[in-house]
Amino acid sequence: MRSLAALPGSRNHMRKGSWDIRPLGGAAGCMTMIAISILLSILLTIVINLLL
Repeated sequence: MRSLAALPGSRNHMRKGSWDIRPLGGAAGCMTMIAISILLSILLTIVINLLL
């Protein structure tokens, strides 16, 4: 099986089924990761507190 990196036109992204997963770079990627991290932290805290 060939690596995705070896395929032409597949630089900096990977394919999973019909989804193209590409990393966001720069300020947009940074802010997106921070927002996702904060939201998941809040959600996990709420779920854990409901279970206790």
